[in-house]
Amino acid sequence: MNPLIAIAIMNLLFVGSLLAIEPNPANFATNSFPVSITVDAGRSLGELKPIWRMFGADEPNYATTPDGKSLIAELGAFKPRNVYFRAHNLLCSGDGTPAFKWGSTGVYSEDAQGHPIYHWKILDDIFDTYLTNGVRPYVEIGFMPEALSVHPEPYQHHWKPGNPYGDIVTGWAFPPTNYDKWRELVYQWTKHCVERYGRAEVERWYWEVWNEANGAYWKGSRQDFFKLDDYAVDGVRRALPTARVGGPDSAGAGGQWTRAFIEHCLHGTNYATGKIGTPLDFISFHAKGSPRFTNDHVCMGIADQLRAIESGFRIVNSFPELKNIPVIIGESDPDGCAACTGDQFGYRNTTLYSSYEAAVFAREWQLARRDGVNLDSALTWAFTFAGQPPFAGYRQLASAGIDLPVLNVFRIFSRMKGDELAVTSDGAVSLDEMLKKGVRGQPDVSAIAVSNGNKLSVMVWHYHDEDVPGPVADVSLDLQNLPPSARTAKMTRYAIDARHSNAFTTWQAMGSPLPLIGRQYDEVKTAGQLAEAGKPENIPVNGGRLNLRFALPRQAVDLLVFDMGHP
Repeated sequence: MNPLIAIAIMNLLFVGSLLAIEPNPANFATNSFPVSITVDAGRSLGELKPIWRMFGADEPNYATTPDGKSLIAELGAFKPRNVYFRAHNLLCSGDGTPAFKWGSTGVYSEDAQGHPIYHWKILDDIFDTYLTNGVRPYVEIGFMPEALSVHPEPYQHHWKPGNPYGDIVTGWAFPPTNYDKWRELVYQWTKHCVERYGRAEVERWYWEVWNEANGAYWKGSRQDFFKLDDYAVDGVRRALPTARVGGPDSAGAGGQWTRAFIEHCLHGTNYATGKIGTPLDFISFHAKGSPRFTNDHVCMGIADQLRAIESGFRIVNSFPELKNIPVIIGESDPDGCAACTGDQFGYRNTTLYSSYEAAVFAREWQLARRDGVNLDSALTWAFTFAGQPPFAGYRQLASAGIDLPVLNVFRIFSRMKGDELAVTSDGAVSLDEMLKKGVRGQPDVSAIAVSNGNKLSVMVWHYHDEDVPGPVADVSLDLQNLPPSARTAKMTRYAIDARHSNAFTTWQAMGSPLPLIGRQYDEVKTAGQLAEAGKPENIPVNGGRLNLRFALPRQAVDLLVFDMGHP
């Protein structure tokens, strides 16, 4: 039997309703294991930073398609004016027609005498779409316009899933013929943005140069890139001296390459100004997992992603000058190629993806706290692929206008506002174990909790690297040190599992029809929204404590919201 179908059947069989303080054990599936989770409402760990608030994609022009605009609006609604979007190809030559791993704006060309000509229309449409929907740009300055490339032909690649990854590296990846023209392009772009959107707005953006210049995306030398960065940053800061600039958005932590970049920015001679140092307001690097397909199922590689993050944190901490500098994991994902397809990417439409994100973000918060790093954000490199059929297997948040289960994890994150509370779980895999081996033995069943006024919210997940059926978690949740005046709490439960918040299983239950039209499409689209599991319940609070028990299936995520102000 297909493992995904087996998991769906098991999840449908389990009794998922929350039970009272003294539940009947017979109501739980016999194939289960106990987990005890304690939340100490009297112990705050400080405000839970919304590190989840950034997203990105190779294809910038998808944002202005109908499905793209709809998804941008959903992202912006999570935390208006505090969600950010990063995109490749913003300076590429072309007419704005999107394609796999490609985008263009036609922003720069030259006349017969070599004088610059600037075309802002397509770029403006992209940024206008972001900003009118509560999303701000995380500006990636790249790639090289055809008229500036030292090796312009061939220029646009024609990559598609299944082609060698190297086929995408064409004329856009090369250094400029003239660094002064490159700087002027960046200056004019920044100046145009300030004039169009206002100084105060653009001061809130992030600006960084290129993408993964230590890898396939850059066809110059290391020193060529440092020069490219210096000239671009000088252009940004000439137009807006208070602009927030940083980088290098390296492939992985970047090792010695990233160290050399930081050394250059801190102590090197600036190629553009001749002075010592290059402005550096934040550090950014990437971290990817490594899923594989083995024994007829997907096995995720969460350990690889976390180890890359740990390595990046260590690089930052090795420079005393960078103490407390904001750190951004500029691409933080289960795998390295959103547009690629294959058996190892079979997690993407399922709750394996959503539970993975719950578990990995929890460890990102934990790693930052342990290492004393000012983690600003972890950017999810996933958006949508316009014009593709539903559930086509790409790494995305929504497919053909239908939200995937993973997007509902971000809906949950957006509701986790307030002070983080101390949580212990005897079902959690320790951070050290997860860094070493991932989640290959016992599952990871744990939680994050926040308190905000009279509301206490608990996100609970049940994750395992192996996408095979497993027993449900019989969770005992103990909330301690609640307000002495509390006598009852109105509890609302939301779930992401086989039966809730899951457009994919709804579509499968229909027989996986394509195309999806009419009522079928509407039903599947509705199923993609974050759904309540059961009706709200009033739970007694005795002596500042609340206890309940519930079943949580493998690869599921729940949000429990307790309203202590409810009469």
